[in-house]
Amino acid sequence: MSGKGAPITGGTDATGLKIVVVAGTWHEVITDGLIAGAERTLEDSGASWQLVRVPGSFELAVAAQAAFAAGADAVVALGVIIRGGTPHFEYVSAAATDGLTRVALDAGKPVGFGLLTLDDEQQGLDRAGLPGSHEDKGAEAADAAIRTALILRALRS
Repeated sequence: MSGKGAPITGGTDATGLKIVVVAGTWHEVITDGLIAGAERTLEDSGASWQLVRVPGSFELAVAAQAAFAAGADAVVALGVIIRGGTPHFEYVSAAATDGLTRVALDAGKPVGFGLLTLDDEQQGLDRAGLPGSHEDKGAEAADAAIRTALILRALRS
């Protein structure tokens, strides 16, 4: 697991930003940890935000697209895909990643990428911001979405 070279997160004033957290429902313990990390970061930033749950990671992109259509300044996409014994992992991981990229580029707005693609459950537990975790990818994804939304706002003004 890397984690080395990660940027310092937090301490950003996002007052006035509208953020939507879109999260899958698979692998509940890991996903709930990701959501908690995003929530802490968003609350600390002063952004207004809401949580939307979707069935799985494949559905993250279309929900993110709808959030932007409804006026969101940024989306935080959170999900968990764990490798299994079939090619399903590769298909869903690629489709979800490509879909979120397309949505961000089409909207011209940031999607904080908190989609964990894992070889096993322990990797997710290590990244979910839970007690004993080494990383907090939910917080990192929310921070990236906030910072990028503020950068885009400044570039456009």
